[in-house]
Amino acid sequence: MTWTFTDDVDAFLDAAGASLAARPAENTLLLTVTATLRDSGPQAYGAEPPVLGWWRGADGEVAGALVRTPPFPPILGTASPEAIAALPDALPLPGINADREAATLLAARWPRHRVDEEHRLYRLGTSVPPSPGPAGAPRTATTDDRALLVGWIRAFGEETGRSGDRAERIVDERTAHGGLTLWETRGEPVSMAGVSRGIAGTVRVVTVYTPPEHRRRGYAAAVTAEVGRAARESGAGEVLLFTDLANPTSNGVYRRIGYEPVGDRLLITAEPE
Repeated sequence: MTWTFTDDVDAFLDAAGASLAARPAENTLLLTVTATLRDSGPQAYGAEPPVLGWWRGADGEVAGALVRTPPFPPILGTASPEAIAALPDALPLPGINADREAATLLAARWPRHRVDEEHRLYRLGTSVPPSPGPAGAPRTATTDDRALLVGWIRAFGEETGRSGDRAERIVDERTAHGGLTLWETRGEPVSMAGVSRGIAGTVRVVTVYTPPEHRRRGYAAAVTAEVGRAARESGAGEVLLFTDLANPTSNGVYRRIGYEPVGDRLLITAEPE
């Protein structure tokens, strides 16, 4: 029973890919991060090489997986209690992004820590378009919208405390597969939502953003409902999204349009003694 680590995404996926795909909702972050590393190279998230790990139990089966792309904290996927208990001795952890139970267990090993973020994972149940719906209609974003989309993703990053360094890459990657949708009224874009590439039968709604001057008019709910509907129509078995639990408005909106809670994740940072 041991953790094994590598910086080779293909070796990681050969070992742990089937285990991740067996529970794609709970492992959605690991699946999308490793897909980006595979497609864009080991420096997709930063200059330092990634750290990719998996745990094999006594039966030889993979029962835990972790991905770290510095400077971001390690992301722990589904993991057995034995894998969680052994992780701090196998890999120095500056913090952790994990489901609530695992994150709490790991944080208990640190003399001091702080909870930076609490997110809830939702899956789309029965889609319920907003009623009454707002004025306007959706359309798929194209390369002609690049400047607008880059600006909005940077603004989204500023509001959520994330770097906008990858905005151009994100826009280019998502428009290449039709993964960004705009809501327009009278020819003016007023909101957007994206979806990740399909992996293991799932897609995840990402980067839902409405500029401040267009908020509180139902545009975000409408464009989010549209991308979920389109993903389902295209064959996705699961449509997922994360929300910040500190934002009750967005959590309420997503519940009203048919999203059901799956579980919570915490982002915890270990602090020096």
